[in-house]
Amino acid sequence: MNHSKRIAIIGAGPGGLTLARVLQTAGYNPVVYEGEASRYERQQGGTLDLETDSGQKALQAAGLLESFYKVCRFEGQSGKIVDKSGKVYQDNTADEVPDTDHYSRPEIDRTVLRDLLLDSLRPDTIQWGYKCLNATPVGDRQYKLHFENGKTDVVDLVVAADGAFSRIRPLVSEAKAQYSGVSMIELNILDAANQSPELAAFNGPGTVYALDDHKGIMAQMNGDGRIRVYLGFQAERDFLESVDIPYGEPEKAKPKLLALFAEWSEELQKYITCANGVITPRRIYMLPVPHTWESRAGVTLIGDAAHLMSPFAGAGANLAMLDGAELALSIINHDDLDTAVRQYELKMFEYAGAVAAETKANMELFFSDNAAAKLGELMNSYVSQ
Repeated sequence: MNHSKRIAIIGAGPGGLTLARVLQTAGYNPVVYEGEASRYERQQGGTLDLETDSGQKALQAAGLLESFYKVCRFEGQSGKIVDKSGKVYQDNTADEVPDTDHYSRPEIDRTVLRDLLLDSLRPDTIQWGYKCLNATPVGDRQYKLHFENGKTDVVDLVVAADGAFSRIRPLVSEAKAQYSGVSMIELNILDAANQSPELAAFNGPGTVYALDDHKGIMAQMNGDGRIRVYLGFQAERDFLESVDIPYGEPEKAKPKLLALFAEWSEELQKYITCANGVITPRRIYMLPVPHTWESRAGVTLIGDAAHLMSPFAGAGANLAMLDGAELALSIINHDDLDTAVRQYELKMFEYAGAVAAETKANMELFFSDNAAAKLGELMNSYVSQ
């Protein structure tokens, strides 16, 4: 019965695209409205590790898991944990990934993942250049979507996949994204193997976590050969302005960034001195933990719109894709659309709430006293299990 319903997905991120793909495989015709003009409008960000019970589970439902295995980077699962002096608390960068863990969390760049999902959809699925301003009720169960380009659409179900500052969330929840207490400054070391070979060798194919003094340097090797670096700070909301760093002038910015890590080892300072790409300041936001709402006919939320959390469990994209798959399967398996949405929400509240609590705890750990030792102990306990 739901095949005749008009389903609109707001946002062409991993969650929205997964939802559209799973629905299409079952004969549905959802439309995805995306504010960007094309898939090429902006750089999609860093690398992701897709877990077996979330991101990979979603790709399995979408019929794309084998395609993912052909393009992912299994070696990207490796990592290293050090303190500001360079003391190592965990290091598996030189290890072969054990057969038992080979498929547990392989890495994929966000752009590659997005292209995989986009290319799996029918060409007319994405309506590019449709930035949704709001949705207003039409009768008891439908919504009229209003777009910045002046267009409108009336749909039976609007799914908010439009991120942290969702325009659709206020229809079901008064919660707003709040500053988490953590700010980051993103650096890029392009063509790292050739431009900074010693640092590339130190970093390895995965991620380095250098934690101390309630701040951190988190560096991840990406599939395009860059090392993407995140300088993290436990700080007040105005920190990114108060440090007076000229983010648009990298060579002038780097000395000021180095001053923030003056007591850190020279090896770790190279993540700043070797940077040769754009510098981007970022505040980290989150929704209340847990975030729930009363189900409402004709509208629901997935991904960051539903459970925005900090990146300290690598769960954001994984959960968004799982949300998309679970919502699609619920729609497919229930005759009544309202029941399908309600059942999805109840299931999502449970798993997302648990992960959000874990992520919040991880964020507190990353910026605590003796953070490297604590994280190393935690990660080593996982390995021994």
